[in-house]
Amino acid sequence: MSTHLTRVQAPEGLAPGTGYSHVVWGSGRFVAVSGQCAFDEERRVVGVGDPGAQARRVFENIRRCLESAGATFEDVVKLTYFVTDIAHLGPVRTARDEVFDPARLPASSAVQVSALILPELLVEIEAYAIVPEDRG
Repeated sequence: MSTHLTRVQAPEGLAPGTGYSHVVWGSGRFVAVSGQCAFDEERRVVGVGDPGAQARRVFENIRRCLESAGATFEDVVKLTYFVTDIAHLGPVRTARDEVFDPARLPASSAVQVSALILPELLVEIEAYAIVPEDRG
């Protein structure tokens, strides 16, 4: 369990976040992961028409990006979801809960967009993390 981050799900005067923490802070090395889409290693779209399958691939791509910086999902402080239909958030959250501890969720924002880079893409997610200084 990460001890370099503090998560506050319900600051005084706010209702608890449903599926996110309102505030996350920590100390360490900042890592920004560009928006990831459901591309495989050959840049083919994974899960055409299936927001859950796309979200699982997106989180796999984020995991690989984090790993390249010496980070894990436990270090993530903020996620931003871009979805072509806000109804996709249910399957996206289900995929998120497969990689994040639901009791220790990052801060999050969700935005419905008219389109992503390809018409087959339904979900894009960017992540910010803070890695402890004592971890390479």
